[in-house]
Amino acid sequence: MPQSDTLNRRIVLAARPRGLPTPGDFRLEETAVPTPGEGQVLLRTLHLSLDPYMRQLMDEIAPVYAASVPLGEPMPGGTVNRVAASKHPQFRPGDLVLGNAGWQDYALSDGQDLLPLGEMAQPSLALGGLGMPAFTAYVGLLDIGQPKPGDTVVVAAATGAVGSVVGQIAKLKGARVVGIAGGADKCRYAVETLGFDACLDRHGPEFASRLAAACPKGIDVYFENVGGAVFDAVLPLLNIGARVPVCGHIADYNNEKLPSGPNRLPLLLAALLQKRIRMQGFVILDHYGDRFDTFRREMSEWVDAGRVTLREDRVDGLDNAPAALIGLLEGRNFGKRVVHVAEG
Repeated sequence: MPQSDTLNRRIVLAARPRGLPTPGDFRLEETAVPTPGEGQVLLRTLHLSLDPYMRQLMDEIAPVYAASVPLGEPMPGGTVNRVAASKHPQFRPGDLVLGNAGWQDYALSDGQDLLPLGEMAQPSLALGGLGMPAFTAYVGLLDIGQPKPGDTVVVAAATGAVGSVVGQIAKLKGARVVGIAGGADKCRYAVETLGFDACLDRHGPEFASRLAAACPKGIDVYFENVGGAVFDAVLPLLNIGARVPVCGHIADYNNEKLPSGPNRLPLLLAALLQKRIRMQGFVILDHYGDRFDTFRREMSEWVDAGRVTLREDRVDGLDNAPAALIGLLEGRNFGKRVVHVAEG
């Protein structure tokens, strides 16, 4: 659907999902483009980030770090925007900014959540390799994982927006990196393009035994962003003093109740105690104030020098965002999934 200069298309949450979201859980609406008041800017969305955390915000009870999306309200999301109109002293029409306009063509902001970007050759990178997902990889791996030369670092979703950066930074720090991904093509990319030492297809037969063979000296750092059967295979391989940064567990996001089967909590607690494992969850929103500038500078240097490779999975059209998020939750993305909303 083409974009209008007078109508604001927005995709709202129409129903709370039961398990994996369906297209019927979303609704495309058209409203008038809002007018900025004093101290506000009107943002035009150019690129929209799609991320796994969005599934959690669709539930009535959302994680403690973010509010649940009210029914009938636009889906949230990070965006790259042009300032279309401004009554704010710090922003002018035409400025390129990183914002949180969500799933809509236009949005108002008081400027507090906006980050000026200047001009970028590829502005959408501010949503991926130079933005929140890569920042998540950077903080979780370096602050909590603390990889040392010779360590074995394992990361799942190895070609995704977070995992691909985790593995490449770990290589820069001298670690041996084993990725886990969904499919032979993704595993080949992780090794041949991203420089991982090995990558295993989580769908392949005897996954747990193949992971053990790929980590003959055990696992020193496991970057957790998947959970489920992948973590079950990782847990017995963790070394004494292993570090496990936890930024997500996407395998569980669509569960409506706890999985059946034996209680594995005693096994986890025994491993944490006996092996002195540090398993720490973190929310990247907590770290922007004191770490983001350093991250942006260092990551930009790595990308410019060709030491970190970034891959974007682009989807064209705001109306395709629901299907693109559903595909992301099913692991059908290859790289950072971004919706291209408008030229800018």
